[in-house]
Amino acid sequence: MLSIVLYNTCYTPRMKFRVLQDNLRDTLWGRIDEGDLTGLRLAQQTGFKQAHISNFLNRKRGLSLEGMDRVLAVQHLSVLDLLDPSEVNKRASIVPPSNDEFQNVLLTDGPVAATHSVLTSMNVKEILKFKKSFLKKLKPELEGDREQWERFVLIKVDAREGMSMYPRLLPGATLLIDRHYNSLKPYRKGEFNMYAVLKDGTCTVKYVETAGNHLILRPHNQAYPIEVMTMADGNSAADYLVGRVCHVGIET
Repeated sequence: MLSIVLYNTCYTPRMKFRVLQDNLRDTLWGRIDEGDLTGLRLAQQTGFKQAHISNFLNRKRGLSLEGMDRVLAVQHLSVLDLLDPSEVNKRASIVPPSNDEFQNVLLTDGPVAATHSVLTSMNVKEILKFKKSFLKKLKPELEGDREQWERFVLIKVDAREGMSMYPRLLPGATLLIDRHYNSLKPYRKGEFNMYAVLKDGTCTVKYVETAGNHLILRPHNQAYPIEVMTMADGNSAADYLVGRVCHVGIET
């Protein structure tokens, strides 16, 4: 079965099926031009009529998913052979391996951190290092289907977000987010967790509590207003908590 999956990233409709078929045609024509293949031989290999193959090669018709499967199989090709290498590189999940005491963590934008389970190279702004011993000590508190999410990501807060949590944050602070901690359970007894929260498609950073089907987003700086979000039917707080802020880096 043709599976359009690229490393840990679903290959979305942005790469249209038609483009894959065009790339397959180009590959087949290349083999025909080199004398390694003929339309008749491809028809015999796949069990299709020669006219069917001819119409495909000459752009008069397309192939079904099953048809593409058969062509790929007999020609010993995979769907990755049909992709533009630059497109592969953009969409490939990249967390470079680290063989020392440090782990690479990716810095990205708030909307990506809030909605993308796996970060791809096109969304990475910077790579920072954290001690593996520090990250290993952090306790997760996972709710819902988050096991496949990259656990740690970094974001920078803008001026308003930074000042709303002043003095715990400052504008431009870099936050380490543990996306495997999307529970309202206090991390330390008697202390409020600070969370990145999904709001309007991006991250806001606040203290969080619930009241009925509402999320109460509280700033640390009392000069800023409390915000109230209504949770959609069937959703819980865990669906909106991007993760717990577990480290703050402030440049001086």
